This record gives sequence, structure tokens and C-alpha cells, in this order.
Amino acid sequence: MTSATLSPPFTSPAHLIPILSQQGYAALSPQGLAELSGCQLDQLDAWRASWNDLPLDLYLKDGGRYRRRRHSCFEVDGQQVEQVAHRAHWQPLSYNALHGGMQRWFEPMSPALVSQTEWAALLRWLGGVCSALKGHQPWFVEAHQFRIDTSDGIGRPTPEGAHRDGVDFVAVLLVGRANVKGGETRVFEATGPNGQRFTLAEPWSLLLLDDERVIHESTPIQPTGDGAYRDTLVLTYRSGRFQDDVRV
Repeated sequence: MTSATLSPPFTSPAHLIPILSQQGYAALSPQGLAELSGCQLDQLDAWRASWNDLPLDLYLKDGGRYRRRRHSCFEVDGQQVEQVAHRAHWQPLSYNALHGGMQRWFEPMSPALVSQTEWAALLRWLGGVCSALKGHQPWFVEAHQFRIDTSDGIGRPTPEGAHRDGVDFVAVLLVGRANVKGGETRVFEATGPNGQRFTLAEPWSLLLLDDERVIHESTPIQPTGDGAYRDTLVLTYRSGRFQDDVRV
């Protein structure tokens, strides 16, 4: 017996900002993403091969080998997008009780990807969404390429469980999934009883989260065939500065 998956509650592109403002999250279909960002889906599809070249995440405290990733950082200020010097990914324990409190150095994203016009266009558009909600300002962006596979029999997209990231906004783009079940997205009010669950299944579906207002997680994946995986691109936008391991 197979369990049914719930489709995302896709928002009309025209209503993205009001819905995100009202409920703290919003989902866009691939077509909606292309319409608003100006990135054509065939152009985005050309990026997908780079997910086949992600190094193993060596920081997983459960000893798993199910996660591969790359990480790079950018500053977005209006129309300007600039990649910054490579830096560690760091989160406080208050936001990530499992992997927080340590500097995690991941290999950077491929220059062939981040130098593309569409890459800058995507980051620029998302920066505009953030500024529409919280005022025009520079945004400090961390970009994460993830591949979750089933090397250990099960893969955990969010081994830390339901969480916030310690930023202003989080964008989760499904890049692709194959031969898996699970990977259900769950979004909950940070200070209330309401929540919603659904499964991102179409490549370039987008989930936008106001990280101050909601917590989120994705359930484990299990294989339904050989070569099972789930690929995502996660972009976090933070005002002020990047999260740093600053000790006073």
C-alpha cells in the first residue's frame, strides 16, 4: 500500500508578497518561479548536472553518509550581486541543536554555476522579495546545494528536526527527486498551533519561509528503486551580516 502525497498549496505569482506577509510562508510552482524571477525553466534545468558532483558532508553527527553538499556566500544589494570570500557555515546551538556551534567548511559551489546570468537573476529577485517585506537593505545570502540519498537505507533532509535557521528568509527549491518516497515538507507556526504539510515534487518548485515566524522540516526519504535521491537548493537571506562564530 502506498501513501498519497499532498500537493503544495501553490500561490498565484501576483499574490506572493501578500500571502508570504500574511502567513509566513508561500509556495510557488515552477511556472510561477519562472514568471517572477525571469529565469526560464530550461535554463535552470541546465544546472541540475552539478548536483552529481557534490562532496560528502563529513559533519553529520549521526555518522551518516546520506548527505552531499556545497556551500557559497553572496551579498545582494538591489541589482548588485557579489560573491564573497569563501567562509564556514556556522549556526548557534539555539537554532541547530545537532550541528550548531561549530564551523563547517564545505567545498564551494562551481564557478561555472554561480557565474551564470540566471544565478544572479535568481538571487537578485529573491532579494527584492525580502526587501518588499522588510525594507530595502543589503542581504547576506548563504547558498547550499544538497543531495540526500539512501546510502544508509534512509536519508534525512533535516536530521536536526523541525527548526529555524537564524536568518530572515529561507528559500527551498526542489531541484529533482528520483526513486524515493517521503521527503514531505512540514511548516509550523513558531508561536502557534497551526501547520501544513505537503510534498515538493516538481523540479523548481519553491517554498519561501519567513524564518522568524515559522519552523520547518522535511521527513526522511526511503528508496523505491536504485539510485534514489532528493536534490535541493537552499538559499538563506539575512539582514545585517552573516551568522558568525563570535565569542564575547
